[in-house]
Amino acid sequence: MRTERCVVVSGGGSGIGLAVARRFAKSGDRVIVLGRRLDRITAAAEEFGGTALAVDLTDPQAVEDACARLPEHIDVLVNNAGERVPPAAGPDLVDVAAHWRAQFDHVVLPAVLLTEALLPRIARPGGRIVSIGSTAGLRGNNAYGAAKAAVHAWNHTLATRVGPDGITANVVIPGFVADTGFRFDMTIDEAEHARRAEATLVKRVGRPEDIAAAVVFVASPEAGYMSGEFVNVSGGHVLGR
Repeated sequence: MRTERCVVVSGGGSGIGLAVARRFAKSGDRVIVLGRRLDRITAAAEEFGGTALAVDLTDPQAVEDACARLPEHIDVLVNNAGERVPPAAGPDLVDVAAHWRAQFDHVVLPAVLLTEALLPRIARPGGRIVSIGSTAGLRGNNAYGAAKAAVHAWNHTLATRVGPDGITANVVIPGFVADTGFRFDMTIDEAEHARRAEATLVKRVGRPEDIAAAVVFVASPEAGYMSGEFVNVSGGHVLGR
């Protein structure tokens, strides 16, 4: 008989994070969703019987305060929170620096701070840490791609660090996923969806549920021999064809 696990999902109020939280809850796990917008994460938690906790994961003190309210035993941590920030206002170096710092703060710090805060509570052995990367971190996309690449590189160190304790740390790497609502630099209309679909090998865009399926597998007991890995879920787009 399957034992209920405690699963923490950051950025669990919408898009990929919500799909991940739903899938774990459907499997019978206890799910706690974190995010900045209390209304959104509360609605999500109420939908599947989970718990919502509002927190700004870029703020170290806020992370510490929030983690004091989380359970002492956590089986799975999903680092999904991380958003694209608006581009620099102009070529002025002050604006450029502000943009790059903000992008790093909003993509890298949420994963690193939350993981560091919760690491003593992750199940030993059997704990799972899954971070959401991006094909932008493999193929490049300015500051956002660089920040996601930093998450990918950080995970190698994390996996090495936690492996002796029987904890795995992996990165699930989505390609273009519809209905995530985080793009500032382009209009996502039917024509853009068609262009994105054509760039894949399977000729369709991704869905949040596609990513959730991969996350739940990587976090499963059956995936205990996977660690330090990149799991690409991009319809083959990462191949660059």
